[in-house]
Amino acid sequence: MSSSLLNSSIRLLHQNSSLLTRITAATSTARNLSTTTLDADLVVIGGGPGGYVAAIKASQIGMKTVCVEKRETLGGTCLNVGCIPSKALLHNSHYYHMAVHNEFKERGIEFDNVRLNLDVLMEQKRGAVKALTGGIAQLFKKNKVTHIEGFGQITGQNEVTITKKDNSTEI
Repeated sequence: MSSSLLNSSIRLLHQNSSLLTRITAATSTARNLSTTTLDADLVVIGGGPGGYVAAIKASQIGMKTVCVEKRETLGGTCLNVGCIPSKALLHNSHYYHMAVHNEFKERGIEFDNVRLNLDVLMEQKRGAVKALTGGIAQLFKKNKVTHIEGFGQITGQNEVTITKKDNSTEI
């Protein structure tokens, strides 16, 4: 979706006050049942590249925005478990391959006893993902977008039900 089309769609949603979405938080425990209500102009289901950008844009033009994401962190599949972590590991494995096959030697870099430390490689990958997902979280904070962790589902006109890990729901 082009940026101008997205902006036009968000403005149209903002102008139509009947699209105000009502969210009721219902958290139940064995001894306690509490309900809170939150009104939002827009609920975005999914915090991937399309979702988090739409949520931030909507908030920037004045809409009270909620983004529902099933993962604890924003960024979607690509950032959390797909493209970015894979590329971080692939990038470092390329260096390992070059070292094992003496490809650094032709660049004047020589060393002995090359070994792979998988724990360090995995930590570097986690660090790359954490830095990028943390950046999105900061953008949400800066732009006043509310992030709710859970599985979002449209259940009625102007109604979104969110099921959280603990099976509590928000409507």
